[in-house]
Amino acid sequence: QRIILNLTASPATSIAVTWRTTVEVKEPQVAFAESEDGAGFYKKATRIPAKTEKVALDLVDTSLCAYYHSAILENLKPNTLYAYRVGAGNDWSEWSHFTTAENKVAPFKFVYLGDPQDYIKEHVSRIFRKAFKSAPDASFWLCTGDLTADPEDKLFEELYYAADFIFRTVPTIFAPGNHDCKYKVEDGKFVITKKGWKERLKEVSQLWRGQFTFPENGVPGLEETCYYIDYQGVRIIMLDSNHKLEEQAEWMEKKLSDNPNRWTIVAFHHPLYSLGGRRDDQRTRNAFLPLFDKYSVDLVLTGHDHVYARSHTLKNGEKVKEGEKGTVYVLSVSGPKAYPVSDLHTELMAKTGGQIQLFQVLTVDGGKLGYKAYTVTGRLYDSFELSK
Repeated sequence: QRIILNLTASPATSIAVTWRTTVEVKEPQVAFAESEDGAGFYKKATRIPAKTEKVALDLVDTSLCAYYHSAILENLKPNTLYAYRVGAGNDWSEWSHFTTAENKVAPFKFVYLGDPQDYIKEHVSRIFRKAFKSAPDASFWLCTGDLTADPEDKLFEELYYAADFIFRTVPTIFAPGNHDCKYKVEDGKFVITKKGWKERLKEVSQLWRGQFTFPENGVPGLEETCYYIDYQGVRIIMLDSNHKLEEQAEWMEKKLSDNPNRWTIVAFHHPLYSLGGRRDDQRTRNAFLPLFDKYSVDLVLTGHDHVYARSHTLKNGEKVKEGEKGTVYVLSVSGPKAYPVSDLHTELMAKTGGQIQLFQVLTVDGGKLGYKAYTVTGRLYDSFELSK
């Protein structure tokens, strides 16, 4: 169940595969080979063992468990189509495809999504499918958190239902949101807040750790939630904006100051310029904004606010003059949950909107970075292009 591909820190020569079984299996493996026009490729397949982690599906009833298996396929050829399947013994999945990145600067596109979060099977399925239909050649999908409303197994079941085969063939990278964090448990019971909600901690849930295999090249202790990837001329930095912002800022500065790529994109959950309701996350802004300004980060992708907002090119909290360096800030939402659009920071925005489900397709081609936001019906909602 729930087979998913994740990018690694070396996307031209490796890829991560994770899946789960509801019972313990012996010697779980991944089989893979360069794909061919016929079925004979399977005779040449290499098999590698997978690591297994027993994960509690419920932090109170710890008898409910699943077995998550993961493997990193290494020493792959760049820009090559592979077929793979996962299994153990006589029980195997179908063969699926993935394509490795090129090991040089080259054009590519990817899909960016804000919070899916609520009513995933009912209302997110169609936007996942529309995004795939609109950009079937996307190299990967990027999501800025709140994958589900709560870190519960039944909700992740909806997420994998909505994505269907897409997660098995399009690699993904995710940044965690506040709804991806685990519940606080004391004496075998959930801790309940004064408002009657389950109290959350700042760390991601055990289900995040179990079912995703993201890079571990970020801040120690934030493995698989804070990491970076260089992809065909773009440095992509994924952050965990739930906590440890100062430590991540210190780490991020090193990745920004020593960056050989032409383009830089940073993604995390909580926006620097909020427009959802009465929110205004000054702590995240204070931690990250000076670095975005100092190193002229090109694009910052976020979620959390359940509205759409795309800024002008900004520096020091102001619009830059034509030809000057700056950063474009975007927040978006793919799920049905919607907040009113506030008038906070609207003077900095080039486009805002609410009560709308969106996906974004970004293209990078040499000195051009193109951005298009589409509604769930496929209508072009916003677009811009950066040049350097």
